[in-house]
Amino acid sequence: MIAPRTTARGTFVLALALLVTLVAGTAAAASQKPPTTIVFPALGEPMYIDDFGQPRPGGSHQAIDILAPKRALALAAEAGKIEFWTTSATAGCMLYLHGASGTTYLYIHLNNDLTKRNDNRGKCVSGTAYAKGLKNGSKVTAGQVLGYVGDSGDADGNHPHLHFELHPGGGRAVDPYPWLRRAQHLLFAAPRGAPFTLELRGTVAVVSQDALQLKVSTVNAWPMRQHQAKLGRKLLVLVPSSAMVQIVTRPGARGRLAKLSSAKQGQAVDLWTAVAPTTLKAERGDDLALSASLVSLVVP
Repeated sequence: MIAPRTTARGTFVLALALLVTLVAGTAAAASQKPPTTIVFPALGEPMYIDDFGQPRPGGSHQAIDILAPKRALALAAEAGKIEFWTTSATAGCMLYLHGASGTTYLYIHLNNDLTKRNDNRGKCVSGTAYAKGLKNGSKVTAGQVLGYVGDSGDADGNHPHLHFELHPGGGRAVDPYPWLRRAQHLLFAAPRGAPFTLELRGTVAVVSQDALQLKVSTVNAWPMRQHQAKLGRKLLVLVPSSAMVQIVTRPGARGRLAKLSSAKQGQAVDLWTAVAPTTLKAERGDDLALSASLVSLVVP
């Protein structure tokens, strides 16, 4: 009679242990929340609406579709590890980003074209769908280029877009719209440490002794040859004593030397940043993360 009691006790203990493990795992998953602020997953100012949950042929939409130009850069929402997925006829070229926060992000309908036309001749490989040099299982930093927006899978022939899903704790999908609304839009994207310079065009907002806040309308990033327009963002840029300040009749023209204090609110300005190594703060355009080398104040 001892053995059966021992077996029953052992079964009970095992069941209890499994229950505790299950509860602990569920609690741990529930405690894993996405970052309050993520990096916007596409470079530029793409168009999107809150279409999460809308009826689709395969069921309710579990993502937000972000419209963007073909081969627009898809960026890592946070630091983590990526996983390629190339065997879904519906998703086409896609990848998972397993974020450091425990959140899993899905990037679907990446590019599969080799030309500007919808040729469908490309494969789900680095350089076509995924960023050049990116390998399956690679660790990535927030804002790193992961791939290129396209129309692969069942999006073939439609406007290129990024189907973006957000799964807290790797669980069910939730509406990413609030995160996209709060997301940080990058001015440019480049490998960490790579040298860059920016041309910022806009108008003067506030001027101080050694800094300039400008409302930026256009940014050109070099040597990446990235261009964004209609930004409407305010950036606070350091203007050291070594920077040249000049008055010009038009952007790009030679001018005469001037003092930063001569800048007037609302005046058109063309500012070039000093060559510097890429950091996330610089990509985001954090206050004083950028330093000017040339400030051209436009006086028609």
